[in-house]
Parts: sequence; structure tokens; C-alpha cells
Amino acid sequence: MTIRDIVKLLDAEILCGGENLDTEIHTACGSDMMSDVLAYVKDQSVLLTGLLNPQVVRTAEMMDMLCIVFVRGKRPEQNVIDLARDKGIVLLTTEKRLFLACGILYTNGLGG
Repeated sequence: MTIRDIVKLLDAEILCGGENLDTEIHTACGSDMMSDVLAYVKDQSVLLTGLLNPQVVRTAEMMDMLCIVFVRGKRPEQNVIDLARDKGIVLLTTEKRLFLACGILYTNGLGG
């Protein structure tokens, strides 16, 4: 699945990284606890979360994640968007709740 597919499936808005929409994504993780993300995530993942702080981007960078989706229509501040842009991480936002967004991606073939 590509990030472009995720944008379509979640009816998401691109906050930064639109030039990387054809990047392949192989797994996903939905969590608001960055300690869980650090413990369980594999490379080439997308992170779905409701957290908006810079630590989300820093965690994604440490885990070689390529995309972060903010759920429930949440939008990070500009400093978080700028940090993600600097790190080459795509940021998306969707109105969908975390459970539903994860379920949509799972039922369309994205593993956990």
C-alpha cells in the first residue's frame, strides 16, 4: 500500500510531504503511547495517533517511520509540521477516530 492509498482510504488531508505519496508502507501502528511505539513498531510503518507534540515526530524518526496520521481531525502546530518536513516524514490528518482509521487500513491489506 502507498501513502497515496492511505490518503484516499482515510479521506486525509496532507500537511507535509506530499512529494512522497508513492512511498510503500508495509505495516501500521495506532497508539497514543510512544513507549508502545518504540517497543513494537517495525520499519516502513505509518503511525496513527491523537498526540500532537514534537515527540511523535522524533519517535517516528527513531523508528524509521515514513508517515504519521493524526486522527479525530487534530492538527499539530507549525513547529511539529516543520520538524516532520525536515525529517522527511509525511504528515496527514483525518477526521476518523483511531479505531476506525486502523480498521480501514487493516481491512484494506495493511498489516500490524
